[in-house]
Amino acid sequence: MSPRAKALGSDEITGRLSEVPQWSVLDNRLHREIRFGDFSEAFAFMTRVALEAEKLDHHPDWSNSWNLVVIDITSHDAGGITGTCFSLASAIDGFVDR
Repeated sequence: MSPRAKALGSDEITGRLSEVPQWSVLDNRLHREIRFGDFSEAFAFMTRVALEAEKLDHHPDWSNSWNLVVIDITSHDAGGITGTCFSLASAIDGFVDR
């Protein structure tokens, strides 16, 4: 992520949530919980996300418990949600139904 990225203001975040309607804002992070059929599906999804996160140089905070993946995205450098957070959330949405 560019070191010049700035955290978005609350109005801009609210406006951009329509781009990623499955996400919410929780503790100044984009948040989503996704259930899969089983652990293998969840892990395959996480692998795809990890590769995309490396491309974007923007990495989620996440956890996995069997078929549940909990994802939080924020920019620690910018101190909040940035445009890159929304880019990663959108990419993640594209991997959910694969």
